[in-house]
Amino acid sequence: MTEPMQVSAEQIEKEQLYKEMGLSEEEYNLAKRILKRQPNYTETGIFSVMWSEHCSYKSSKPVLKKFPTKGPQVIQGPGEGAGVVDIGDNQAVAFKIESHNSPSAVEPFEGAATGVGGIVRDVFSMGAKPIAMMNSLRFGNLDQDRTKYLVKEVARGIAHYGNNLEIPTVGGEVQFDACYEENPLVNAMCVGLINHDDIQKGIAEGVGNIVLYAGRDTGRDGIHGATFSSDVVEGEAEENTSAVAIGDPHIEKRLIDACLEVIHSDALIGMQDMGAAGLTSSASEMASASGTGIEMNLDHVPQREENMNAYEMMLSESQERMLLVVKKGREQEIIDIFTKHDIEAVAIGEVIEEKMFRIVHQGKVMADIPVDALADGAPVYQLPAHEARYFKAFQEQEPFQPKVADYGQMLKQLLQQPTIASKAAVYEKYDHTAKGNTLVGPGSDAAIVQIEGTDKAIAMTTDCNSRYIYLDPQTGGKIAVAEAARNIVCSGAKPLALTDGLNYGNPTDPEVFWQLEESAAGISASCEALEIPVISGNVSLYNTSKGEAIFPTPIIGMVGLLASTKQVTPSHFQTADDLIYLIGETTAEFGGSELQNVLAGNYTGKAPAIDLTVEAKRQAQLLEAIQAGIVASAHDLSEGGLAVALAESVFQPEQLGLEVELEGDETAVLFSESQSRFLVSVKPENKERFEAMMSDAKQIGKVTDRGSVSIHINGKQVIQEDVQVLSNLWKQALPELLK
Repeated sequence: MTEPMQVSAEQIEKEQLYKEMGLSEEEYNLAKRILKRQPNYTETGIFSVMWSEHCSYKSSKPVLKKFPTKGPQVIQGPGEGAGVVDIGDNQAVAFKIESHNSPSAVEPFEGAATGVGGIVRDVFSMGAKPIAMMNSLRFGNLDQDRTKYLVKEVARGIAHYGNNLEIPTVGGEVQFDACYEENPLVNAMCVGLINHDDIQKGIAEGVGNIVLYAGRDTGRDGIHGATFSSDVVEGEAEENTSAVAIGDPHIEKRLIDACLEVIHSDALIGMQDMGAAGLTSSASEMASASGTGIEMNLDHVPQREENMNAYEMMLSESQERMLLVVKKGREQEIIDIFTKHDIEAVAIGEVIEEKMFRIVHQGKVMADIPVDALADGAPVYQLPAHEARYFKAFQEQEPFQPKVADYGQMLKQLLQQPTIASKAAVYEKYDHTAKGNTLVGPGSDAAIVQIEGTDKAIAMTTDCNSRYIYLDPQTGGKIAVAEAARNIVCSGAKPLALTDGLNYGNPTDPEVFWQLEESAAGISASCEALEIPVISGNVSLYNTSKGEAIFPTPIIGMVGLLASTKQVTPSHFQTADDLIYLIGETTAEFGGSELQNVLAGNYTGKAPAIDLTVEAKRQAQLLEAIQAGIVASAHDLSEGGLAVALAESVFQPEQLGLEVELEGDETAVLFSESQSRFLVSVKPENKERFEAMMSDAKQIGKVTDRGSVSIHINGKQVIQEDVQVLSNLWKQALPELLK
C-alpha cells in the first residue's frame, strides 16, 4: 500500500483505496456524509477498523439482541470487557470467551498466545483477578501434516502465554472435522474473581480528565488485525503475518498486578484494554459510552519503531496495552503505581466536552471524527437469510441405519476417534495447577477451581457439537447450551451464566446467515428454559476452508457455582459395588453422530431431538441429588453414546470395571447420541433415596473391581473388553495421529 503521508483524500477516493482497507463504497460514502468532507488516510483507516465486523458486529447485532441477558445474578451483561455474575458474599466472577481464528491460521503459536493474552486483559480490565483459563479448539482431520503442525503450535502458544502468566489452564475441548482444515478455530476463555465494589467499566467521564496509556510500547505489529479478522483469509500465510501481533506474557503479568492495584485508587475513572483496533477502539468506545469526546497527542505514545505515522499508531494491535482515564491532577499517582511494577505509563490526552475523536500528531490534526459514529453509529446490516438447501433434504431423509458387526471392536474404534480420544497430548503442556486452587483439571466434564479463602468453588466448561448445528441449526443451538449445562451440573455446580463464541462462515451468504439466526434462536430457547443468561461473547465470521463455510460453531462457555467443595462430583466411577444408573430415554438417533462419521464418513439426516422441559427437569433433579450427597459420580452422555461414556467412567482408576444389563436394539442402546441423558453411580445404601429423587433413572448395573467392561443386551453378552486395553487405545490415539 502507498505510504500514507503521501496519499491525499482525493487519491483515496479516486483509486478506491478504502476498499483495500475493508470499507465498502456505501460505507465510505457514509463516512463522507458524517464528516461532511472526504476522510483523510488516517480517518479512513479508523473508520475501516471500527466498522469492521470484528469491532462493530454490524451483521450480527440484530441477532445478538435476541439473547436473554438478564437475571438476578447478573451484575454486568454484554457491552463491557467481560460479563459479571454474583456468587454471594460480595464476590462475583467476570468471564468471557473470544476467538483468535484468523491469526492462528497463519501464525498458530503467536495467534493462540495473543488470543490468551487478549482475553485475560478483557477480564482484568474489569478489575477482576484472573483465576482460570479454558479453551475450545477446532482443527481439520489429522491425516494432513499442516493440521498436525497447527495442533502442536496452537497448544504450545496457549501453554506459553498462560503458563508464564501463572494462570491455570484448567480445561477445554478439541474437535476435528474436515471443514476446519484451512480455518482452525481457537477460542480462549478467561474467568476472574472480583469484589462487587471493585468492578471497573470502560468509560471516559469528566471533561478535563487525563487519558493515560499504560503497558508495552506501540509497534507496527497487528495493523489492521480487526479487518483481517473480518474477512476471508486467502493466499499464502506469509502474506498475512503482519496482521498478527506478537505477545509478551512477562509484561502482561506485571500489567495485571499494576492494574489490580490501580483499581483501588479513587483517581481511576475508567479502564479498557487495547484489543482489536488498538488505541482507536479503546479510546473511541470509552468516550462514546460516556457522552464525551477525547483528544490525544500521538507524540506522547511510547513507540517501539522509528518514524511511525498516525495511521500506524492508531491501528496497531501491539499487545499488553491498557488505556485509562484518571482524575485531572492525580495522574502521577497512577503513573507511580505502574512504575512500581516496571510498566511504562504516560499521559497522551484528555477528555473533551465536544463529542469528537481528535488525534494530533506532530502539530497536525490527523483525525477529527464524531465519536459516536465510530461506536454506536456504525452501520448495521439486516442481511438476507435463506434456509440452507441441504436442510430440507436432511429432514426428509430416512434415518441413518448403522450396521455394526462387532460391538467391542466398534467401541475400540470410537475410543480412538480424535474427537473422543484423550486430549492429554494437547493439554499436558498447560499448567493447570498454578495458584494451587484447581480441584478438577482438564479431562473432566467441567473444571473446578476453589475460591481462595472460602469453601466455595467455580465450575467451568466449553462445549459445542457443531455437527448437530450443521444438520439442524436451531436444534443444535439448543443442544449446545444444554450440554454445557449438563457438564456443569454433573460436576456438582448450579449453572450461573454463559459466554458465547459464535464462529460461522461468510454472513453475506444467506444460507450461512440463516445458520446464525437459527442457532441463535436455539441458544436463546435453551437459555430461557434453563434460566442461564448470556452475559458476554464474541462473533467471528468469514471462517471458510477451501471456499466452503466451516460448520456453524457457536462455542458455549459456561460457569457454575458450588456452594461447598463437598459437592464436587467426579465424572468417573469411584468404588466397586456402586450401582450404575442411566438417566433418560434412548432412541435410535445417529444423525451427526460419531458412529455415522466412522461408518459413512459424513454427517446427514436429522440431529438428535431435544425436549427442553425434560432437560430442565432432569438437570434440576440430578443437581438436587448431588447436593444431597447421594451421587458418587455423574457423567453426561455425548459423542459415542452410552458405550463410550461407560468406558470413560472406568478409565480412572483403571482397576475398576463394570457389569451392565440393557435391553433394546443393540446398536441404538450402545451408540445412539440421544440427548438429556446422564450416567450416574450411587452407593447401594443411597439406592432408595436416589430413585425417589430421580424420576427418569434406571439401574443398569454395578461397578466391579475386575478391570473389565462387560455389557449384556437382551440377555446376551455384546461387549467384554479389558479396561486397560481400552484405556491404552483411548490414551494413545492422539499421540499416534500427531506423529
